[in-house]
Amino acid sequence: MKVAVLSRNPNLYSTRRLVEACEQRGHEAVVLDHLRCTIVMEKNKPSIIYHGHSLDDIDAIIPRIGASVTFYGSAVVRQFEMMKVFTAVESQALIRSRDKLRSLQILSRAGLGLPKTVFTNYSRDTDSILNAVGGAPVIIKLLEGTQGLGVVLADNQKSAASVIEAFHGLKARVIVQEFVKEAGGADIRAFVVDGKVVGAMKRQAKEGEFRSNLHRGGSSAIIKLSRSEKAAAINAAKKMGLGVAGVDMLQSKRGPLILEVNSSPGLEGIEKATNIDIAGKIVEFLEHNVSKPKKRIQKDKINA
Repeated sequence: MKVAVLSRNPNLYSTRRLVEACEQRGHEAVVLDHLRCTIVMEKNKPSIIYHGHSLDDIDAIIPRIGASVTFYGSAVVRQFEMMKVFTAVESQALIRSRDKLRSLQILSRAGLGLPKTVFTNYSRDTDSILNAVGGAPVIIKLLEGTQGLGVVLADNQKSAASVIEAFHGLKARVIVQEFVKEAGGADIRAFVVDGKVVGAMKRQAKEGEFRSNLHRGGSSAIIKLSRSEKAAAINAAKKMGLGVAGVDMLQSKRGPLILEVNSSPGLEGIEKATNIDIAGKIVEFLEHNVSKPKKRIQKDKINA
């Protein structure tokens, strides 16, 4: 197969590992900056131009699309889909996952456990918002936040109301969630590929911090998921339509609570915590779905 990893930085750990995994299995891998792909639309002949060359010999793609470029990145993925190229993450699932509110609505409808969450149209009735999630302390999240950015823990009703009012005053969309105390500042990242959990780690926030993200200085360790946690992760990825997903969960008295389903989960933390070849699992997923690689007349000349 010839596999294209859609990534803006070939030196990122996840990008490098995916290229290595492809090559270790005898496949050709190229890294394409999706923002430099030119989409050409023509009757019955969709195509993509990259550095002056037509990308007509790609068998599969692995999108690594950053949140800030979801619009164009998903358009590139969609164009590859129109060209009958298999993708590890489908364009619609990518778009769906980037909308936190829509994601929570989908997971709620599917009957999956969630922290109680409230979203309003800049309502000034902060007491009603806070009471709906059980009162302070509460977590307040920007809808567009990533990697723990734009997430605030408000300890009491007064500070929570002030934060909500400040965000609303800036016309920033936020959701308000209950604070799950028994989670102890930790969460679980379950990595799902092709409907199976291929690795899981527990992330613990550093002292004095409530966000467990590794980007915020949190630590990670391998964890064996319970049957309910494994089922929740698999079901969440399925309901979001994601072939590759990082499912973040809290452990609570009422079972696993889904925080987020990530469509471009990083590989570094999970591979180092579990010592599992997650990149290889993703390439195996491609192998199972690309039955007949395209014939090539000459080796690709793209300078990726």
